[in-house]
Amino acid sequence: MPCWYYDKKELRHTPSIQDSIDYETECRYRKEGARFIIDTGSKMDLGYNTMATGVVYFHRFYMFHSFKQFPRYVTACCCLFLAGKVEETPKKCKDIIKTAKTLLTDQKFATFGEDPKEEVMTLERILLQTIKFDLQVEHPYSYLLKYAKCLKGDKGKLQKMVQMAWTFVNDSLCTTLSLQWEPEIIAVALMYLAGKLSKFEVVDWNGRQPKHLRWWDMFVEDVTMDLLEDICHQVLDLYSQANNAKPPDSPPMTPSNHTTTEVITTPASIESASNTPNTGTPIKIQKIETTPVSSNGCPPLEPPVLQPEAVVKPIEIPPPHYSAYPPNFAPAPAPYPGVFPPTNISVPPPSVNPMNHLVPAMRLAPPIRPAQPPPTPAPPFQSYGYPTNATYFPPGNPVPGNPSRPYYPPPS
Repeated sequence: MPCWYYDKKELRHTPSIQDSIDYETECRYRKEGARFIIDTGSKMDLGYNTMATGVVYFHRFYMFHSFKQFPRYVTACCCLFLAGKVEETPKKCKDIIKTAKTLLTDQKFATFGEDPKEEVMTLERILLQTIKFDLQVEHPYSYLLKYAKCLKGDKGKLQKMVQMAWTFVNDSLCTTLSLQWEPEIIAVALMYLAGKLSKFEVVDWNGRQPKHLRWWDMFVEDVTMDLLEDICHQVLDLYSQANNAKPPDSPPMTPSNHTTTEVITTPASIESASNTPNTGTPIKIQKIETTPVSSNGCPPLEPPVLQPEAVVKPIEIPPPHYSAYPPNFAPAPAPYPGVFPPTNISVPPPSVNPMNHLVPAMRLAPPIRPAQPPPTPAPPFQSYGYPTNATYFPPGNPVPGNPSRPYYPPPS
């Protein structure tokens, strides 16, 4: 099976970057493509698993191809089309294109060419070869509910923490976290972040053993706090507000080997995560006073080797990605602020989703199906009593036919 996990150095040497697209622009393209998949899937009443699978396909595809060669909105439609078939929620290609046309401007929809359906269907074969027909994708949602069922504490606070973590998982789809870590680790990190923001402290859990120092030790081992905080900060970057600056307009891009010409434009204004009910909008800018907004909706194969905490080196954070926090934070020798999470991050309100994709009520045990009754044994076979010759030919009745006639003619 292929390995779909990359370190940060590999994420900075993608085909798009080698094709003269800077790192910040590629992150914006990935964010716009992920949001477009979720917006389209939400409008078509697709489940969060289908949308998340499509976003993962999208991120994996551009680890092998450039945004200049393949327009992101065409690829996004293709990923959603394939994800619908994989997750058993299929939608017709023409319906996806019709929905996409209502969400895109005429200039962006022009990247689909003269025959959009043929463009998407042709790209599907390229997508399948690119992801090596590895179609099954796991997401942090199932692990989030699994881990939450083992925690003890106030049920109301626990439910609030799980709902907030669910929202963070939705927003993490706009980042490359699905290309960096397994869904189990992402679920643990975002539950840790939600617990900090909602002030829900886990003091006890089911299955606790003396060797378990933290609640996640019985699910994932050797996960350092530096790793958790690195994942948390990548998600917190999504809630950074724009510093009165807009991304530069993208120049028209001419594909090198593809038949479609992509004309990439920049939105007139930077959208917030609350504009779309099922996703967040990551914005790479300097950290300032932030207020996260609610979003709810829909995002691996050899696991990376996690070293013990005592020998793990500090995670190298590229300076353009994590800029300094405001000076009101106390200085700390760690690569992150001394107070985690930052005190200027407020808790997002409970998510409101018209698709009813809220976190389902947690059950302590799965529903028990009634046992089926044993099959009724078949009655014993009763042999049929054939009548005797006397029954057929009772006394006094003549035998039908000519009894003197021989069955075989006499020999000549």
